[in-house]
Amino acid sequence: MTNQRSSSGASGKVDFEFSFAFQPIVDARNHEIISFEALVRGPKGESSASVLSQVSNENISRFDEICRCKAIDIASRLNIPTRLNINMSARGLHEVDLSITSTFKASLSYGFPVKNLVFEIIESESLTDRQNLLQYLRLYQEFGFMTAFDDFGTGYSGLKLLAEFQPDFIKLDRHLIADIDQDRVKQTVFAGIRDICRRLSIEMIAEGVERAREYRWLRDAGTNIFQGFYFARPAFEALPDVVNKSFWT
Repeated sequence: MTNQRSSSGASGKVDFEFSFAFQPIVDARNHEIISFEALVRGPKGESSASVLSQVSNENISRFDEICRCKAIDIASRLNIPTRLNINMSARGLHEVDLSITSTFKASLSYGFPVKNLVFEIIESESLTDRQNLLQYLRLYQEFGFMTAFDDFGTGYSGLKLLAEFQPDFIKLDRHLIADIDQDRVKQTVFAGIRDICRRLSIEMIAEGVERAREYRWLRDAGTNIFQGFYFARPAFEALPDVVNKSFWT
């Protein structure tokens, strides 16, 4: 499915190849996959770092735009029956109206429902242009797209941003999840974020779950939605099967 995409414009030129791997996000309440996250990869499945190293400040806006359209294209070819989570960069927030319009057109062109698209903003990035970011997120919301804060808890701006915009989802970072069953401090931080999400009607996703004991503690603590190697590793240009279904109780 890989193909070279070259494009130029006001936001720079993208002349390198890339594709995507897909990882499921599961809901333990209903024992089902509710979404797949599109994770950028090289044309033969190389790491995301090999692709992102070619992205500069000059071409990041155009790269983000192509990423969204390409992820929707591949997802439609894979007949993803659920939502699709796509990452977007806070550093590339330029030409907001044009960017959202192109994404909306791509969803229509490839027959992927707008309501099934979830755009993740990385909370740990430096959010220097907060007003532009807020405009971007609100416009996405008005177009019918869903939003998520990724890597929540790793940066310094998460709570401030949350006070100004409430996404549909918050994804807890792996650094908070790792060994949480044995760490009282992490458990306390988790409880605070969980209570905030409940009060604001935001769905919380435990990301990076790798061990049964982490999953069981989080499940007992009220977490319903999960993502991580414990359930499935990303599959290159394919939809992986979910393992450990017997533990979804």
